[in-house]
Amino acid sequence: MLRVGITGIGFMGWIHYLAYKQIPDVEVVAFCEKIPERLAGDWTQIKGNFGPQGEKIDMTPYATYSELSDLIADANVDMVDICLPPNQHAAAAIACLEGGKDVFCEKPISLNAEDGAAMVAAAEKSGKLLNIGHVLPFFPAYQVLYEAKMDGRWGKLLGGNFTRVTSIPTWLPNYWKMDIVGGPMLDLHVHDAHFIRCLFGMPKGVQSVGRCRDGVPEYFNTQFFFDDPQLCVTATSGVIRQQGRPFTAGFEVHFEKATLLTECFMGMPLTILHEDGSVEKPELPNTGDVGPFVAELTEATTAVRERRKSPLLAGDMASDALRICYMEMESLAR
Repeated sequence: MLRVGITGIGFMGWIHYLAYKQIPDVEVVAFCEKIPERLAGDWTQIKGNFGPQGEKIDMTPYATYSELSDLIADANVDMVDICLPPNQHAAAAIACLEGGKDVFCEKPISLNAEDGAAMVAAAEKSGKLLNIGHVLPFFPAYQVLYEAKMDGRWGKLLGGNFTRVTSIPTWLPNYWKMDIVGGPMLDLHVHDAHFIRCLFGMPKGVQSVGRCRDGVPEYFNTQFFFDDPQLCVTATSGVIRQQGRPFTAGFEVHFEKATLLTECFMGMPLTILHEDGSVEKPELPNTGDVGPFVAELTEATTAVRERRKSPLLAGDMASDALRICYMEMESLAR
């Protein structure tokens, strides 16, 4: 049994709690939270842009702490799941790693590249595992795309475009503060930056154009450059100012022998265009809102049990995704 302690009872802490309940041989045994009501089990004010709203939780089966140091000192906790605001990720993860705990931390790994690199270094020094919660590869359509790249069923990857656009998340405090949340670049686009890194490797350069709000990237388009000059990879991300705009995320990706396209939240299912002209719309599993997080946390906890590096969740991949975002911000500034 792998025993998990969650620090940060907010929306992601709630989603992770629901996901862990569906994973065999994994048990949540402890919580750490500063808000007394939530530590006492009143999670009814927790809500996000998907999934169920929080409920009343019986906390008597769990150890509860208001200080992270006490959670780290709990010998009954094997892995700490960090669901704190992004500006607290680095300090919390490094403390947990140095305290002998494996770590799963929500994305982004941190809000600056130096802290991300320090987290990776702390994991290497401690011999513990650092996994970062980039859940996108565990959504069914993205899973098919990644697996096709890995097994080569449609030949070489030629490139593609990734889209992630929504209205301003007014429910998220401090959204436009780069030192607290990170704005659309580090809260929204970092998902696609990570997935592009997983599919195509680390780009050697980018060219980004777009608009900023008081210096914070708001809406932008990026061309990514790789050592292979035949790769044509682009992304469109950001927010618009009208609240009627629904969240959209999707891709059109080209292989030598097929093109895959989808718009996950606007009713366009995964569609595969084959080289013979046929069109396939494979039936994907309906995983619900929590399902991708179950798959993600299953991969993370399995990697901890097997003492192996996860190809999708490892800290160095997340650190590269953050570096890509900063490359884009530097290009926008120019």
